[in-house]
Amino acid sequence: MATGRGGTSRGSAQERERARLYDARRRFHHSQGARRRRDNVLAAVAGGALIVLLIGSQIVYYTAGPGAPVPTPSPTPTVSGTPTPSATPSPSSSDDPASPSPTPTP
Repeated sequence: MATGRGGTSRGSAQERERARLYDARRRFHHSQGARRRRDNVLAAVAGGALIVLLIGSQIVYYTAGPGAPVPTPSPTPTVSGTPTPSATPSPSSSDDPASPSPTPTP
């Protein structure tokens, strides 16, 4: 039984089609892997930048913003036996030359 040319061309056409499909699937699988790697790198960089931004904003908020502690003056130590200076008295109305003096009543 001799096979003609038609039998071999049909077989080789099927083999070419199978090889083309296999190559297309292989390229698709490779491109999917490359895409996943690229997406993972992009997500890692974006996540890292977000974490750095959040930490930086917290540092700025607690050192310079409304969350910063209010400094309180510390009391100065006094030497025992020495009186502490009091506030200077305000001048009275009689010492003020700009105020009118009361007139005596007759």
